Amino acid sequence: MLSILLAAALPAPVAAPAPAAANPPPATTLLRPQTVAPLPGGLDPVLLVNDNNPELITAPGILLSTFPRQGRGVPEAHLDVPLSGRFDLFSHHVYAGRPESLDSTLWLAVLAQPRGSQPVSLQLLAGSTALSQATDAVQPSAPFLPLPELLPQDGTVFSGPGSRVATELLDRYRSPLLPASWTLQPGAPTTLVVLPLPVKGLDPLLNGRNLQLRLQSQGPVSLATLAAFGTGDQPPPPGSWAALLEGPLSPKEHQPTPRGSKGKLIYSRVSGVQIGSVWRTTLTDPGRRWLSASRAPISWPISSLERGSLGTGQVQTAELQALYSGTAWAAHGNYGVEYDLAIPLRNDTKAPVQLQLALESPLKTDATVGGLRFNASPARAVMFRGSVEVSGLDAADGQAAGRRSFHLIQRAGQQGPVLGTLSLAPGSQRQLRVRLIYPADATPPQVLSLLPVAVPVPQPAVKQSPAPPASSQP
Repeated sequence: MLSILLAAALPAPVAAPAPAAANPPPATTLLRPQTVAPLPGGLDPVLLVNDNNPELITAPGILLSTFPRQGRGVPEAHLDVPLSGRFDLFSHHVYAGRPESLDSTLWLAVLAQPRGSQPVSLQLLAGSTALSQATDAVQPSAPFLPLPELLPQDGTVFSGPGSRVATELLDRYRSPLLPASWTLQPGAPTTLVVLPLPVKGLDPLLNGRNLQLRLQSQGPVSLATLAAFGTGDQPPPPGSWAALLEGPLSPKEHQPTPRGSKGKLIYSRVSGVQIGSVWRTTLTDPGRRWLSASRAPISWPISSLERGSLGTGQVQTAELQALYSGTAWAAHGNYGVEYDLAIPLRNDTKAPVQLQLALESPLKTDATVGGLRFNASPARAVMFRGSVEVSGLDAADGQAAGRRSFHLIQRAGQQGPVLGTLSLAPGSQRQLRVRLIYPADATPPQVLSLLPVAVPVPQPAVKQSPAPPASSQP
């Protein structure tokens, strides 16, 4: 006890001051103070068949089926969801070949059948498909090219099949590989399309295919996507696809973390029917029909998700009406979803205003941090490969331009690049419109940002000394 009391009575030793750092390490991230607001509106009720699990197909079988379970050989392989009127299909898979064959081709098929006893007309409103790498001149492809961060989109700029398909759908395109319509006869499935996923001649043996369809049905139908091997480079015989509907599922992958769990979150990939194909809305101030230009800097999340709401608390992820066990419980990423955003801007100040419009990839967070965080230096990971269509930016003459499209390559935590500027005189208005289809191979979330153009700080004049007299020496 005595030793304890003595120790308590003695003064504490004084620590030597730490040597000052000559050059403190640079900050790895930076905070941009601003408003981050929830995106108004919500997804429409259109059903979207989301076929992305497995992403890597390792065996033939049913990838996804909305056919009835009753009477099927493997009832649990079918989700039993009727599709009628407007509905969509998003399908994204990769194939890495077979160990016993270096030139194998996996074939993908889409089948549909009426739910009743009458024929049903099925129309393709828009549709596109692309491989990562084509092995012939027939199949469209889009390799993952290291493109600049911003390029004008003339319909030929792509990086990855998801980038190409989303770009073409944004332009309401229909691939010549896809029929314009089908008449579905009752009693048996109709094969809508059969597409190859080849690896012959590729190094490494890996290829991917993205397929997206915008469909209109005159009656309730069932839809299925299937994978099978043919003979050599020939597809399976036509009758084999219907027989495959009686078999099992192709093996799934990426078990998700259960909803509501703490700790690390594994989102998994989607295999189900989601509710929502388009997010269409108008961005305004509360209680007004326009957005004040003085709100800048302001950003709205695009494809915000669980633990990635950027402090808004808004999860834009589409819910699933039906899904397979062991796959994602929501459509994290909203792949294939169209965002159609109107921004009626008004300069309600007494001074001219110039703003910049940008799509950006801030660092993912769920916390409110008083703005958005970005990497101070470029990262390697690519977060977004795709196109954005904008109307209403400044043209060369300062007036509002018509529709313009851009292709973006964005890395983790990247600000900008700026898509363009808009100039508003006091009291003037400008109608902006931004459209994009969230592409496969992107990683959410992103933000749409309106930013004030920085006013250059006047630099003080530098007084120059008179030049010395020229030397007279030779």
